Amino acid sequence: MKLPNALRALLPAVLLLCMPASATSMLRADLPELAQTADSIVHGTVRRVESRWSGDGRRIITDVEIQVTEALKGQASSTVLVTQPGGRVGDIGQMVSGLATFSPGEEVVLFLERRGPQAFRVSGMAQGKYKVQRTEGGTSAMAVPEPTGDTLLLDPDTRQPTRSSLRTMTLSELKASIRTALQQQPPVRAQEKRQ
Repeated sequence: MKLPNALRALLPAVLLLCMPASATSMLRADLPELAQTADSIVHGTVRRVESRWSGDGRRIITDVEIQVTEALKGQASSTVLVTQPGGRVGDIGQMVSGLATFSPGEEVVLFLERRGPQAFRVSGMAQGKYKVQRTEGGTSAMAVPEPTGDTLLLDPDTRQPTRSSLRTMTLSELKASIRTALQQQPPVRAQEKRQ
């Protein structure tokens, strides 16, 4: 059966609309890798979250100011500025899948990459953020990895879909794991061995 020209022209568009939307994909990062590759690791509190238009007026950028309680790696000042794409300005919003989200007053541990003299971004997108949740009396604190949402995580060696290896632990366990990772040599990936 031969399709009319108009229907033949419309068919690719219909097939495209029927395909599932693909999410952001990123390489899975484990805790030692995050610690070893980060320029800075900080434990602190979100003081300010503010979205603005980029200099060219085409994109929305969100600035997150963190009051640093402890620098676990790097020479962080009393505050650090984390900048990432997306956010809301007035009635217009832009969303980027796979990024960490922030709320004022939230206690966090962040793995950061330097993005200029005074700005950082979160390493491994959402994978580089742990939210600290304290019990009512404040006697214990849990470090909970940020959910990656609909992001497709890929194994860094095989490039096959995988799950996050990050897990919830006490804040003191997280800090001890970071310190241990910083004392170890970075792992050599299979891809680097082949070169």
